[in-house]
Amino acid sequence: MTFVSLSIVDLVLAAVLILLNGALSLAFGLGLERRLAFTTVRMVVQLAAIGFVLKFIFQQSSPLWTLMLAVVMVGVAGHELLARQKRRIGGWYAYVLSVGTLSTTGLLATLYGVAVILGPEPWYAPRYVLPILGMVLGNTLTGASLALDALTSGATRERAAIEARLALGATRLQALSGVLSDAVRTGTMPLINSMAASGIVSLPGMMTGQILAGIDPVEAAKYQIMIMFVLAGATALGVLLAAFGGVVLITDDRHRLRLDRLKANGP
Repeated sequence: MTFVSLSIVDLVLAAVLILLNGALSLAFGLGLERRLAFTTVRMVVQLAAIGFVLKFIFQQSSPLWTLMLAVVMVGVAGHELLARQKRRIGGWYAYVLSVGTLSTTGLLATLYGVAVILGPEPWYAPRYVLPILGMVLGNTLTGASLALDALTSGATRERAAIEARLALGATRLQALSGVLSDAVRTGTMPLINSMAASGIVSLPGMMTGQILAGIDPVEAAKYQIMIMFVLAGATALGVLLAAFGGVVLITDDRHRLRLDRLKANGP
């Protein structure tokens, strides 16, 4: 199979489809035209930039460059996790929680997927490490942000009941157990739904990319199955760390609910 290289003209033709979104926004008065234009330009710039960066890093094949980009990816993802909250936890410890959650899951899941399962030479080969880390961070970011948002929203909604349980002697984990369970469920559902639809309703991104690049479909399917298992484990761990860490941050050592630590994010 011959790989088809895209020209600038091909990308312009694809970009025409974005105009449909703008037309819908104008037709229904959604007011999304400016945001859509900004997001489109940002997406193009980011993807083009990361393409050149990855090309350089792949050519160097240096663990130092790989580590540097991985640190940047985790830092940006940590900021994005907090930005997605309706009510974010204030203070530097919230950023520590987000970065700690993503770095822990990213490190463990990526090392397991690359060093234990794939076993490339060298084991830190950026061609394997960075794409897998990116997928792990993306899915963990989604799950953890949904879990934290569900936790803070649930705690705010059920404040009276939670404080009543605390007044009766319950620990913070006992008082928030219902909200915590809902948060974990909310955080893990997107990946579960994605796994259920894979192969029948949709072809996942990694499998599609490999097939378009000329890889045998059976091999592409095996890679995708492996990735889905890695993502499932990473998401579960990330959701648990974010949810339990969130419980600690919205309570104090005396097991009091501290919703005053929450700050509303901007629109």
